[in-house]
Amino acid sequence: MRISTALTSESYHDRMIGRIVARSLATAAIAAFAAIAVPQAATAVATAPPDAAGPAPELIALPDGFQPEGITIGPGGTGYIGSLADGDVYVVDLRTGDELRTLEGPGTPSVGLKIDRHDRLFIAGGPTGGARVVDADTGEVLATYQFTFDPSFVNDVVLTHSGAWFTDSLQAQLYFVPLSPTGELPDASEVVTVPLTGEWVQESGFNANGIAETPDRQALLVIQSVTGTLFRVDPATGEATAVDLGGATLPNGDGLLVVGRTLYVVQNQLDTIAVVRLDPQGTSGELVDAITSTEFQVPTTVARFGNGLYLPNARFGTPPTPETEYSVVRVDRR
Repeated sequence: MRISTALTSESYHDRMIGRIVARSLATAAIAAFAAIAVPQAATAVATAPPDAAGPAPELIALPDGFQPEGITIGPGGTGYIGSLADGDVYVVDLRTGDELRTLEGPGTPSVGLKIDRHDRLFIAGGPTGGARVVDADTGEVLATYQFTFDPSFVNDVVLTHSGAWFTDSLQAQLYFVPLSPTGELPDASEVVTVPLTGEWVQESGFNANGIAETPDRQALLVIQSVTGTLFRVDPATGEATAVDLGGATLPNGDGLLVVGRTLYVVQNQLDTIAVVRLDPQGTSGELVDAITSTEFQVPTTVARFGNGLYLPNARFGTPPTPETEYSVVRVDRR
């Protein structure tokens, strides 16, 4: 096993000294998130292979106290990991484990995130009820969107050919941020709220969580964490239909990733990735495998680089302190 710890807690701690107040304000919201997530117990694909000079590290240390949740991967194996504590985005070379930079957050959580072809990060804002779009190189905020002022937890995001879709774990609705064919960001007035209907039944606790496209890219897949049910959602109407998995459920379902016809479902409290073989339309599937690792410590989301899957350890259930250690784990895709 190759472990990287380069440029982590000490340099990060120096940058964080002046930001204790912002971190403290976010703690209450994250404590509520963890309290819901623990008992119940994200999808950019980078296709270029890792550097052939040597194996990629299997465990990458994050800054102490970081509280990671979402991960996305850009070209060349550049990983972006969001912080629940203060919204920072830690940028790391997954081929070496070296820190590249840290994009300063707003003092509120960064939950699920995805990078697009214009090097922009679309970041779910959790209890803020909104999302933001930032420059992946500089961290400049390019746009902010306030989806709702009701109690909410904007949890995860997937990018499609027409825009960005966000889940809300506390409201039975999705949020759609449309993009022009050239990728131009919309005005706030153009954002669409799509109620979840059909077979969707909103339960007490955490509901819509991870989101991905079906293999044929004609619909959305959404995992309902509280029931372990995977739904196929018509993006035009919001009608949700349970995916036929032959009686199998996906308890503690969190982040989703679709590669070809294979769906990876992170089961956070189970420290497991469920592997599901889907039909092209995403209407049915079969649970064919489960991936585990002794390094998993409540992983939440998953992204792919080469033949590897990368998952941040959120460590829900472990009291977060400025000294709590966090990491990203790599496992082989299968």
